[in-house]
Amino acid sequence: MADDYLVRIGKLIRDARQHRGWTQTQLADALGTSQSAVNRIERGNQNISLEMIARIGEALDSEIVSLGYAGPMHLRVVGGRRLSGSIDVKTSKNACVALLCASLLNKGRTVLRRVARIEEVYRLLEVLSSIGVRVRWINDGKDLEIVPPARLDMDSMDAEAARRTRSIIMFLGPLLHRMDHFRLPYAGGCDLGTRTVEPHMIALRRFGLDITATEGIYHAVVEPATGPGRPIVLTERGDTVTENALLAAARHDGVSVIRNASSNYMVQDLCFFLEALGVRVDGVGTTTLTVHGVPNIDVDVDYSPSEDPVEAMSLLAAAVVTGSELTIRRVPIEFLEIELAVLEEMGLDHDRTSEYAADNGHTRLVDLTVRPSKLEAPIDKIHPMPFPGLNIDNVPFFAAIAAVAQGQTLIHDWVYDNRAIYLTDLNRLGGRLQLLDPHRVLVEGPTRWRAAEMMCPPALRPAVVVLLAMMAAEGTSVLRNVYVINRGYEDLAERLNSVGAQIEIFRDI
Repeated sequence: MADDYLVRIGKLIRDARQHRGWTQTQLADALGTSQSAVNRIERGNQNISLEMIARIGEALDSEIVSLGYAGPMHLRVVGGRRLSGSIDVKTSKNACVALLCASLLNKGRTVLRRVARIEEVYRLLEVLSSIGVRVRWINDGKDLEIVPPARLDMDSMDAEAARRTRSIIMFLGPLLHRMDHFRLPYAGGCDLGTRTVEPHMIALRRFGLDITATEGIYHAVVEPATGPGRPIVLTERGDTVTENALLAAARHDGVSVIRNASSNYMVQDLCFFLEALGVRVDGVGTTTLTVHGVPNIDVDVDYSPSEDPVEAMSLLAAAVVTGSELTIRRVPIEFLEIELAVLEEMGLDHDRTSEYAADNGHTRLVDLTVRPSKLEAPIDKIHPMPFPGLNIDNVPFFAAIAAVAQGQTLIHDWVYDNRAIYLTDLNRLGGRLQLLDPHRVLVEGPTRWRAAEMMCPPALRPAVVVLLAMMAAEGTSVLRNVYVINRGYEDLAERLNSVGAQIEIFRDI
């Protein structure tokens, strides 16, 4: 068997194991072998018989593994169906990945509740495991336990996994407190055009971090006992930039002031987590954060990240585009208020319950019921702004919503170079979207959706927008290679099926 084939089989087995929430030891016990043998199999370093492949497939309840490498995952969508009932919003993808990076600040045991079981999280867990961090799913795979080693083995980092996630850049803030030099692969993730890392470098230089980039690697050198002195003014009010500055400030021995900070949902969750670690953060929810650092953090902490407002917007858009009545539970309302205000002006019929607290004790939640509505195009253009404005990641969903509204809607996605281009994929499904420039799209509605077969856009939110349009289109559509959706959504097809969609997951055999 060729070495590359063994590697591909190993990755399939690893993904199936992680999807089930098993450790390598648990799989080894089921197979009657050793953890080290499973590790070799998953890395492609072990010859494996067809009998063993079949046994692994049976143990993991995964027909895919028993058939060998089966290629990328696709979705077959029977559209034109109305959704009904209720569906819960999962925990925030962006908060979970920030908290995984933040766990490197802590020498003690970190438990994160109801962590999103998504590819982005799996990639970070692979990176953490490869450098010696003990990570395991507990409580029937619902929660995640993280215990760092005394010394990280950076030379053993899984570079392939690191390059598949842009979140790896948030290792910089914690790592500068753990070692005086280290290397990180270039950050990857969605194909959204040029997204410079320079704002990160500007902020982190104030904590003594100096970086040179060569041949796909960031080479980091840390000048110890360096602090910001005066307030740090971020050159962009970005979420990950703010998070990296917070992570660097958390173990700085002194007070750090961060200005022009993002106050978005994932930043607030990170602040609440830092406070659970004993780090005082003043100004949470504002654009000025004052961090009272703790040089040594060694505590056992238990934290519940809040629900994901972008997933909530996805589910809301699913109801609107399919003309359905749907109740979306556990919606973080303070991060959707602008979106709902715009939709109300467009004519959305909905109501919401009284507010209640999320499990983190801070974020405000409601249950939201959306009903079929006759929408009119908004008078003003749709454009994102930093929180409390319309969320950057929610802009693409307005393309599908505007497509079912009467009139013309201008969408100005000024943040990303390429994302607006991907929205024109809706034209393959009957949409009438005109690309005015790389950032602006004019949407004409209402739309008579039609089924189609197409490749998944390489950006997360536009990919989901295409899926929602397929759900509205009469007939059977196929969306090919949906890995990017799995990066940000847990079991999205199955969960949409639970409220009336008809989506089949399949692979090319």
